[in-house]
Amino acid sequence: MGTTRLFCVLSALTCSAQAAAPQRWAPPHIASALFESSPAFTPDGREIYFMRSSAQFREWRILHSRCGREGWSEPQPAPFAAAAPAQDADPFVSFDGKRAYFVSTRQNRDGSDQLDIWRASRGTDGSWGEPQRLPEPVNSAASELLPRETADGRLYFGSDRDGGHGQGDIYIATPQPDGSWQVANAGPPLSTPANEYEADISRDGLSLVVVADRGTRSHLYRYALQQGRWNALGQIAADDSVFQVGPLHSPNGDRLLFAQRDSAYSGELFLTDLSRQPDTRWPPRCGD
Repeated sequence: MGTTRLFCVLSALTCSAQAAAPQRWAPPHIASALFESSPAFTPDGREIYFMRSSAQFREWRILHSRCGREGWSEPQPAPFAAAAPAQDADPFVSFDGKRAYFVSTRQNRDGSDQLDIWRASRGTDGSWGEPQRLPEPVNSAASELLPRETADGRLYFGSDRDGGHGQGDIYIATPQPDGSWQVANAGPPLSTPANEYEADISRDGLSLVVVADRGTRSHLYRYALQQGRWNALGQIAADDSVFQVGPLHSPNGDRLLFAQRDSAYSGELFLTDLSRQPDTRWPPRCGD
């Protein structure tokens, strides 16, 4: 019995659920003629932060929308967004709603597109404080992408820094009692000689999706934690003719949002099920 089939049996997942074609998730105001990706929701599901770029996937900006009676509001720049020409991308809101992570070029005085991880904290009044750049060794002279905080406070991210297994790898940063960070390469099978550059991990820590270019273009690869080791479950069904990017697990880990090009002019968010009976209340419904 293959690894994917065995995992499906043991965890009540079905291989057919993974193979089903993803469905477009394109609420009014969120979807546009531009490229939307990398969604993140607050714990109550009433706010969404996401990245919008040009149709060519350039000029990245983080936008923010609130859920109201008539649906999602017209997106506005996130409170922690940088002014142009700096670019921001890959937002994520911690599971307790107290921290927002993202990557930015704002630290580059030379105007380069090297990306570092930044973090903003949310006060009791709901406002976001001034974002702070995370220190080395979380950040490096290379680019860091898609920061994802786990329930125990570690940080998963991608980076093409020196010393990896390939063109880009997945890293895990662990905060230390003195306020410093310890960073380690996630290692095989998540990091390979190919180009892995994003990873989203479920809230329970049992499912992980890697964005990797392993010879053609970037696609989504799923892993399950079994007996303390990550086991590969194969590629998530999506459009092989285009790249996928910016995955986000649902709180239960049974659904996945991601972005891919939807036409010659735009990229949209798509939704796929990772289990036989997912909680269909996610993504959060707004305006129903």
